[in-house]
Amino acid sequence: MERINIGVIGCGYWGPNLIRNFQALTDCQVQKISDINPERLSYIQKLYPEIDTTDQVDNIINDTAIDAVVIATPVHLHFELAQKSLQAGKHTLVEKPMASSVAECQKLVELAQQQKLVLMVGHTFIYAAAVRKIREIVASGDIGEIRYISARRLNLGVFQYDLNVVWDQASHDLSIILYLTQQMPLSVSCQGKAHITEGIEDVANLSLDFADGNFATIQNSWLHPSKAREMTIVGSRKMIIYDDTEPLAKVKIHDKRVETPPHYDTFADFKFSYNYGDSYAPYLKHVEPLKAQGQHFLDCIRHGTQPDSSGGEGLQVVQILEAATESLQNNGAKIQIEGLPKYTY
Repeated sequence: MERINIGVIGCGYWGPNLIRNFQALTDCQVQKISDINPERLSYIQKLYPEIDTTDQVDNIINDTAIDAVVIATPVHLHFELAQKSLQAGKHTLVEKPMASSVAECQKLVELAQQQKLVLMVGHTFIYAAAVRKIREIVASGDIGEIRYISARRLNLGVFQYDLNVVWDQASHDLSIILYLTQQMPLSVSCQGKAHITEGIEDVANLSLDFADGNFATIQNSWLHPSKAREMTIVGSRKMIIYDDTEPLAKVKIHDKRVETPPHYDTFADFKFSYNYGDSYAPYLKHVEPLKAQGQHFLDCIRHGTQPDSSGGEGLQVVQILEAATESLQNNGAKIQIEGLPKYTY
């Protein structure tokens, strides 16, 4: 395949970052950009005068010179635009969350399979060097069995008008947790409150239960005085702290654990053993996650392979988000999650 030509739909908050990173890659070219806001189109045209702009989405969808479409619009438009793109024979990268419901996600996955096209979701964090390194460490067994995962993604804003903090922020943490554990949770419970906009929760806590007895917690907030992007993975042998706000040492491995005696005769003989070993930060080769994600999209198109953040993975994240929404509406009740098949292209 020659150079891959790309059309981008949406150049509001996130679109310009996608455009910049695709333009930095040598084996593709952004051919056309669409947005309904003339001011945003004018802004992008000044940055990239060589790229055509249009306020009509169909000018991208129907352009036979465009091989792949990138969708960076509000979530409620994801399904309609992704469906049009796939039906037109375009490989499609859609920002997270993939769609507004599991039913919509299933339709997109099935359509991509029928058309033999790459459908990818913008779960950007799983392309970060830090998360890749953690996956490598977990898979090696170096930290032992995962006992629990705790995530905190907090900030003052940015408030959304069409989705709550769970759909906006927890989707990042969920994609990372699924990537690290390689399994779906059995159930989810979620509690949250809407303080600023009625009906749109700006603070929430999620809890996920897994079949192997492990669990994960996720705390999200748009009402926090400082920025936090932290995840702790506690293993039976070692512990990992991933802090995305750290400029260099984003991943730290701590040789810490608690051990119980194999047997004891009396309660007086029972003693916990605490191990306080060394801590270290592994070397990470910095590559902008969005650039790595874009290259992965191109590679999957060229080789006909399934993305790490495939439509199937996007569907699973939305399934958890739907269950979390049901739990929110039922005062934090535990909602069972039905298993989904692994989709392959």
